[in-house]
Amino acid sequence: MATQATQQKKRRIATQTGLYLTVLVAITVLVNWLVAGSTTRWDTTKTERYTLSQGSARLVRSLREPIKVDAYVTTGGIARLDSFVRDLTDLLKEYARKSNGKFEFTLIEANTEELREQAKDGGLEPMTFASQKTDQASIAQGYMGLVFKYGSEKDQIPQLNPSRTDGLEFWITNKIRELKDKAEDVKLRIGIVSGKDELKLSDNNLIARQGRQGSPSIEQIIQQAFPFYKTESVELKEGEPIDEKLSGLIITQPGKDYTDQELRRVDEFVMRGGKSLVVIASAVSMKAQDATMQASLNLHNLDKLIAGYGINMKKNAVLDFGANFGIPVLTATGNVSQIRNPGILRLYNDPRLDKDKALLDTGFAAFFRMEEISFPFASELELMPNKQPKGVEISAVARSTPQASVTTESTVDMSLKPQWEPKPPMKQRIVAAVAKGKLKSAFPKSDTVKANEQAPSSSRVLVISSSLFLTNPFAYAGNGQEMSGQFQMMGSIGGDRQLQAIANPYAQRYLTPTILAVKNMFDWMTGDSDLIATSAKILSEPNLTYASIAEPDIKPGDNEAEIRRKDEEYRKAREGLQQKVQWSLTAGVPVAFAALGLARWRRRESGRTKRRASEQRKSPEKQGR
Repeated sequence: MATQATQQKKRRIATQTGLYLTVLVAITVLVNWLVAGSTTRWDTTKTERYTLSQGSARLVRSLREPIKVDAYVTTGGIARLDSFVRDLTDLLKEYARKSNGKFEFTLIEANTEELREQAKDGGLEPMTFASQKTDQASIAQGYMGLVFKYGSEKDQIPQLNPSRTDGLEFWITNKIRELKDKAEDVKLRIGIVSGKDELKLSDNNLIARQGRQGSPSIEQIIQQAFPFYKTESVELKEGEPIDEKLSGLIITQPGKDYTDQELRRVDEFVMRGGKSLVVIASAVSMKAQDATMQASLNLHNLDKLIAGYGINMKKNAVLDFGANFGIPVLTATGNVSQIRNPGILRLYNDPRLDKDKALLDTGFAAFFRMEEISFPFASELELMPNKQPKGVEISAVARSTPQASVTTESTVDMSLKPQWEPKPPMKQRIVAAVAKGKLKSAFPKSDTVKANEQAPSSSRVLVISSSLFLTNPFAYAGNGQEMSGQFQMMGSIGGDRQLQAIANPYAQRYLTPTILAVKNMFDWMTGDSDLIATSAKILSEPNLTYASIAEPDIKPGDNEAEIRRKDEEYRKAREGLQQKVQWSLTAGVPVAFAALGLARWRRRESGRTKRRASEQRKSPEKQGR
């Protein structure tokens, strides 16, 4: 009997093992069949890092004829290089797959003299790569770039950085957009109001100017990277309306007051319908090359215009003690002191906050998927929905932290210093807002400027209440005077060395988000929202988020020692989270598998014990029979 029971047990185990193997083989075959036969990719990354954005797909499908891309690449046995080529190839396949036949590409490895000459003729620039095609590593020259051909137009991306896959789709899509607009003679014109001693997009104060070393401007960067946008100077004249063919209008920080007639001309433009107005200005006015950073409060009458659209700008300066610009500075005694400027708001994406409390609305076009951006010298905005009819949406898209106060003094000292004295109450302040819909005119009827009482189609107004949003505040205040005439070759003279030194780290952290915000504004103004999603591809996706760790709660009365203590606690908390994740990945997974195996073993042993006990109980019964 025991032998028969043992044989039954062996047959049962063999049957179970065979069943397990059958299921395992079936799953393996099914997975391989799905991988081989399916062209669908699932991408759960925040920025759609591994798939093509819908905007790029719609763009290539809208082409009148196929665009042809020659992708010149170099491989050399180096993992990083081969991985980049593989990612590039996958991305180009995505373009081709979603283009309905409107995107064609050829992958060319420029490994002969003829192909290298062909790449050079296409406008590509040679690059130096590490190679390991033999047993020994070596340095070789090659090409990594794209040549585009669309109709009679031809252009290129001369070099691709193999160490950066983020942003690849961004540059490819923008190059396609550029060629499409050239071939189809599409011009996207945006007007910039001039003649008011305003902060210009052409001002070159993005980085410190030292001697002959120049500094770029936002206008230069936009023209070079996004040439399908054309900015034009618009001087407001009493008897002339603004060109209705402009897609949108931008008002930057003025140095002179606007007259009622000039404001009516702007309102007349918005009331045509289908137009966009962007106001990037605040009440905080500061002069260029003023190292003292003394600001005055002056609305320059802009409040008369935007208040009519339901967004009121207050005559104050916001000082945010919860999230502001700070930098460590070495004192004369050799100690490190944390210098902060609460007048420069550091707004960031905090996923823990509800939308009505979020510092940055990352779903809004201008700040789409941005993690952090700077708002230098902001004024508080107030939403007044009763100023506009029903159907017009007025909402905030950027706010300070709840630890923000305001000052209404006629002169505000915005220089860097260790101590600031805020004036209660402390609360969250709106610093950017948008109104969209069939807007009502901001002014009553006028005999001189006959604007529509209400826009016949949807118009949009965006107010970014930051006077130096379009520049680097430390370069703006610290750069020296530029020489003119016969002394122009000498570059800039003088300036404040400390502010210039601070200008460079400020630029490294905030310049790219600022430029992308401007580009996104242009997309929003021209109605080309499809391309906004691709802008997020140029921003590196963080490998680790710290949503569970609260940022330092800096209070107005905190001294330097207290601020340093809170910063240190925050840094240690981040390091602790990094270590937890590291140990979870290195030890957690093996431990989890071991625990699962141990649990299954114990379960089997328990089953065997129960079966033995059952058999032992049955055995005396059988013997008794």
